[in-house]
Amino acid sequence: MPDVNEKTYFLAWQGQAGTRQWFPVGRLDVDLAAPLFRFRHVQGATKAQATGGFMTVPGFADLGRDYRADRLFPVFQNRVMSPKRRDFADYLERLGLDPSVHPIETLSVDQGRRVTDFFEVFPKLTKEPDGSFVSRFFLHGWRQTNPAAEERMNGLAPGEKLQISLELTNPADGLAVQIQTADYHMIGWAPRYLVDDLVRAMAESPWDYQARVVRINPVPHPSSQRVLVELRSHWENHEPMSGEDFEPLV
Repeated sequence: MPDVNEKTYFLAWQGQAGTRQWFPVGRLDVDLAAPLFRFRHVQGATKAQATGGFMTVPGFADLGRDYRADRLFPVFQNRVMSPKRRDFADYLERLGLDPSVHPIETLSVDQGRRVTDFFEVFPKLTKEPDGSFVSRFFLHGWRQTNPAAEERMNGLAPGEKLQISLELTNPADGLAVQIQTADYHMIGWAPRYLVDDLVRAMAESPWDYQARVVRINPVPHPSSQRVLVELRSHWENHEPMSGEDFEPLV
């Protein structure tokens, strides 16, 4: 069983030119018991520099340095809501999280988005001994769908079953994973940085997955947190997030 005090998160950055492609650029390893927080840039950062104009993560000027601290680094701390805020309980409910979770675990769902930069946070997918995994994420790109699809999305209910479909000709990323309703309305996409691992699951277990709506957050909640999706599947041999882009530079 994995240690509940030990968690790994990745930081993704979106380029602003051309396709606005997403790149994993950093890895945060957390040991809450120590406490110890460790940050390293990953190989995706060099690709982002070459093709997307990425420089470095704020507060981490050296791509080749192994950063360690006994408290959460500011670039991440600024993305974690204080439990002292009066609306913290409502915030956890919006994310579908139990009130007992450590505040840092909100990064596993809310993506740590800020209007002042182009970063998102996402957790490392965990493979269980039987090969199964669970991934929760907010629906991406729903505002790019047609009015009929948006109307169908607004009619979703918690627990409703969803479908996933591989898209081979996505104009932004080439390969993408569509999220569809059971009656085949395409309502958005899975986050780009999950695609490679989800595609491997679709290839290895094409009929062995379940996707459902966890929660709908209506206006005035942020549009980026409108539909919370849960997907369950498994891999036979694949190790999640083990590709070149996720390898630490140090």
